[in-house]
Amino acid sequence: MDKPVIVIVEDDEKSRRLMHDVLVYQGYEVVDADRGEAGLDLIRARHPALVLMDIHLPGISGLDAIRAIRADPAIAATPVVAVTAAATSDAPATYRDAGFDGFQPKPLAMNDFLGTIRRLVPL
Repeated sequence: MDKPVIVIVEDDEKSRRLMHDVLVYQGYEVVDADRGEAGLDLIRARHPALVLMDIHLPGISGLDAIRAIRADPAIAATPVVAVTAAATSDAPATYRDAGFDGFQPKPLAMNDFLGTIRRLVPL
């Protein structure tokens, strides 16, 4: 059985490595990018089961990237979770309204993070 693919789009190397290593350990196949444009290319090429998208990225932002994803019929249905330190009390509603399927604040609370992953992409 093929492992579900998760794409991480995160410019902070430590955050990207943490998510990558935890998800690989959990049994997912993980590919990552450090820029929004590179992330879109990976999403279009790999058609992942889930995308974890930072909001503040070099090049196009996570908000611009989610608009591009939702506008592209080939990848529009891909679940995307916003993962960001830009967390206010209204962040979950703001990101949901922007087209994201979930929200995880940084620093990550690992139990919540893995719960979100497992809910969207069960193994």
